[in-house]
Amino acid sequence: MIKVHITDDHKMVVEGFREVVDNSGIAIVCGISYRLSDCRKHLAREHPDVLLLDIEMPDGSGIEFFSEMKKKYPKMKIIALTTHDEYSVVKHLIDNGISGYILKSAYSEEIIDAIETVVKGDVFICKDTKNVLNSRRKIPVRLTNREIELLDYLLKGLTNEQAADEMELTVETVKSYRRNIKLKLNAHSAMQMGKIAYEHWKFFFDDKKE
Repeated sequence: MIKVHITDDHKMVVEGFREVVDNSGIAIVCGISYRLSDCRKHLAREHPDVLLLDIEMPDGSGIEFFSEMKKKYPKMKIIALTTHDEYSVVKHLIDNGISGYILKSAYSEEIIDAIETVVKGDVFICKDTKNVLNSRRKIPVRLTNREIELLDYLLKGLTNEQAADEMELTVETVKSYRRNIKLKLNAHSAMQMGKIAYEHWKFFFDDKKE
């Protein structure tokens, strides 16, 4: 049986994926984590064949965590879970060796197909994400609420330390979110990140207000 570990901060998503995996007949869930810090501990004990990883976690960047775990456990296959499929993020993960990329809305058959495919050594990209890659166009970037909150503080001139205090996060987590924002915006500097944010102010901020 293929051993699978699921890391996602939404219990409903975790339970849905666990049911699909456990009923597949070819794989079983050996562990669950709701935070990246917990995932590190579990992986050291469980040594799963496949890690289903939410790339937008509350305690850090799943994208950076992927890179860290890929180096530490090179034989483990990592499938990115997400609700979005931004071109820049997908391209970055594929270029850096992600085993698979599926949306959380994927059907049961697609989830199992992804697990079987990556275990064989192939890369699995879900149909919707393939369409994004094939179009060679960057779809509108979606930032998480936390990333938007941090971006707002940074544009107001707050330092990483000050933003961390306001958001009640560690400085390292803020730095991780900041790198994630730059990646999503395809910005190579803080100045460029600010320029892009100002150019699309209404999209990032006005439309997010309740």
